[in-house]
Amino acid sequence: MKRLWMVTLAVLLVPGLGAQQPNAPRPRGDTAEAERLRLQIEERFSQRVQEELKLTPDQATKLRASQERFGTRRRALGRQQMERRRALEGQMQPGVAANADSVRKLMDGMRAGRAEMLKIEQDEDQEMSGYMTPVQRARYQQMRERFMQRVNEMRMQRRGRMGPARPGGPGGRMRPMQGGGQRPRQRPI
Repeated sequence: MKRLWMVTLAVLLVPGLGAQQPNAPRPRGDTAEAERLRLQIEERFSQRVQEELKLTPDQATKLRASQERFGTRRRALGRQQMERRRALEGQMQPGVAANADSVRKLMDGMRAGRAEMLKIEQDEDQEMSGYMTPVQRARYQQMRERFMQRVNEMRMQRRGRMGPARPGGPGGRMRPMQGGGQRPRQRPI
């Protein structure tokens, strides 16, 4: 099980490392390896879902097709949202005047991206309702949510170990509030 989480971490973080340094060349072997690991993890997750939800072979086949179709859309949208966040962070540098028009467009794009992610979730659930029971769909959503929470925790832990600490960010300090309280760290979006 520990190996599965390490593989998951590698799959989810390797593509992110290249995105953090847009001008850095990405070795072809790394992307191929990350893709291979991602597919391996998706297969293991599908097997676990099939076992725990007691899916029929037909249901499992249909679920894999849905996961592939919607996963592709979700990953593409996630990359777009990451690019928008980075561009917005670039605009909001301390001591540098931000371009209001660019900031507005980026924020509009992020809002549209969140709406599109919700639409993907709704479309996927609608498709799954054609071959899974409501209980199976609910349990599947729970399993996927727990899995994504664990992945996000691992990402946060990794970020906390990398680079300088940012105030209020992972590994950073808490900021004082008026009245002597402490502001909790905010999680990145």
